[in-house]
Amino acid sequence: MTTPTSITTPGNTPLPHPGMRPHVPSWEHFPHQADIGVRGYGHCPAEAFNQAALAMIAVITDPRSIQPHETLTIECRAPDLELLLVDWLNALIYEIATRHVLFCAFDVHINGHHLHATAWGEAIDPMRHQPAVEVKGATFTELHVQAIEPDRWLAQCVVDV
Repeated sequence: MTTPTSITTPGNTPLPHPGMRPHVPSWEHFPHQADIGVRGYGHCPAEAFNQAALAMIAVITDPRSIQPHETLTIECRAPDLELLLVDWLNALIYEIATRHVLFCAFDVHINGHHLHATAWGEAIDPMRHQPAVEVKGATFTELHVQAIEPDRWLAQCVVDV
């Protein structure tokens, strides 16, 4: 079994992240009518995508309750970073729905408009994970991927629950 190394995980980054120092990779939720926004911050787009994925998982369950027993590789391509974020989150949603797994850690690499990621997680255990909602999809609503200051990236969108 491969375990995550040198990546942001619930075990080495406190959750939730709102209010942390501005240059530490972090995530948060933001309200949006009946759905919920997920927002990730990082030093680069890949770190912000990583944190946005953790924010999405946190909509479903506490990521700290998930163990990194299974490894999955995900690849996405899109014409720009914003569409790449939607594709990335929707690829995770697809894997959650079809494989019945939840993820707790990600190692994301972005080269141009190509994303290559490793995700760690385990089969859903309803008693232990107590899923709150099912995320149906990442949307284009409130979609932004941008540098918000030097060495500080934001990746966000609304997910349909």
